[in-house]
Amino acid sequence: MNAVISQRIAGKAAPGPEEGHARPFALRRFALTLLLVAACLAAGGTHDACAATSLVHKRAPEFVRTDLDHKRLDLNAYRGKVVLLNFWATWCAPCQVEMPSFVDWQNKYGSRGLQVIGISLDDDPALVRSLYGKLKLNYPVAMGDVKLGNLYGGVLGLPVTYLIDRHGMIQAEYQGEADLGKIEMQLQLLLPSH
Repeated sequence: MNAVISQRIAGKAAPGPEEGHARPFALRRFALTLLLVAACLAAGGTHDACAATSLVHKRAPEFVRTDLDHKRLDLNAYRGKVVLLNFWATWCAPCQVEMPSFVDWQNKYGSRGLQVIGISLDDDPALVRSLYGKLKLNYPVAMGDVKLGNLYGGVLGLPVTYLIDRHGMIQAEYQGEADLGKIEMQLQLLLPSH
């Protein structure tokens, strides 16, 4: 998919069928970003008016969804585990770069109490299922929406990853292309020793 995107940017490839599904979501995200910038400018551009509200050291907002396997995905059910909650989309290249590490971490740290959960912000579940299979994801993935994104402070850029401790408190938040080594070190600190 990355080769198709780079060819399309260079003007060598025609738009693919997947682009028609991603475009409406991308346009809505762009419109929301413009509205946020406009609101900040209207408020005089003050730091307090424009600063995103961090959820770090706050209780993770609860949600219940149905995952891609049609199973109930209730964040509350993972209390007692460390949760890596990742918001992503199929059209997000940095998302696809980090997801194989999440697969590795689920294998490596799952027995110590890690649970990775993915929330796709795509419009089309078929695209999500396709990428889920292609990347051989070994953790639950559910479809998200604006309402769920807003619970987490308004997810305006992807990827966004939260580390949630065993008590349901958010201990770290990573937005955009993140340092995977840093995330793994923080994750190890939250997990019980062997």
